Amino acid sequence: MVRAGNPGDLRVRVLLALAMALSLGACSSKNDELDRFISDTKQQPGGRVEPLPEVKPYESFAYSAATMRSPFQPGGSGQGPSGPGSAQLRPDQRRNREFLEQFSLDTLKMVGTLKIDTHTYGLVQTKDGLVHRVQPGNYVGQSDGKVVEISPSKISVVEITPDGLGGYMERPAALALNTR
Repeated sequence: MVRAGNPGDLRVRVLLALAMALSLGACSSKNDELDRFISDTKQQPGGRVEPLPEVKPYESFAYSAATMRSPFQPGGSGQGPSGPGSAQLRPDQRRNREFLEQFSLDTLKMVGTLKIDTHTYGLVQTKDGLVHRVQPGNYVGQSDGKVVEISPSKISVVEITPDGLGGYMERPAALALNTR
């Protein structure tokens, strides 16, 4: 039931109806744009999809070191790199200490080699800047490191270190040529 009454009510109703029409028209125009975008996108040619990478077949690995000592378990005396019988391996306490044994091996630097006749010597610099000459059989470092080989690029050393179980083991080490 509509009453004929106040002309202001009629204006408010007309304005509300107009506002609703405009808001519905705005929604339809957004949908029109979306529909147009979808149809344009569908008309464009599709891109090339890269093929999946080829899956290589599984290659089994035969583990052949199962009979060897685990590197994660302590080996005990006599089980080290020296092999059986190394339980008797101990540093020689009666041997006279050489000058370069007072320095830690990581503070020594190989600075070159020297060849006199058939003998090859390694030149080792201490942290105080002095250069010393070593040959196979000399000892360097604080772990009874014996020089076993000298090449132009390194001095190979075998140290005798505690194995953590009351014994000792031999450990290879080297002084590389310092190019600075």
